[in-house]
Amino acid sequence: MGEVATNLQQIRTKAGVSQQAAADYLGISRQAYSHYEVGRRKPDYETLLKLAEFFGVSVLEILGAPDEKKAPVPEGERKVNEEDIKFALFGDAAIDDELYEEVKAFARFAKERKEKRSN
Repeated sequence: MGEVATNLQQIRTKAGVSQQAAADYLGISRQAYSHYEVGRRKPDYETLLKLAEFFGVSVLEILGAPDEKKAPVPEGERKVNEEDIKFALFGDAAIDDELYEEVKAFARFAKERKEKRSN
């Protein structure tokens, strides 16, 4: 069993959540979810983000970096942090702060442009 599989199982068990509840949140079967916990499949980036949100932990904790332990957080109540955004955009590749700031500036520009067009 891989580290991600072990971590998922431990996080879910500690939270007192069933495999079925986690699977339902992801929109997959319980059997498909169980493949993550036994190491037959590895969750993709989007699934890792959803699992982190559901369990109230960081993606890094699922991947093996310790983080503060929290109970599952209901959907919509957990704020996505900077590390989650970086992971979603760039995967596990390290990026510097300058590149990340450039990406955020472009996102603000695109949002403002869209708002101007809709007015």
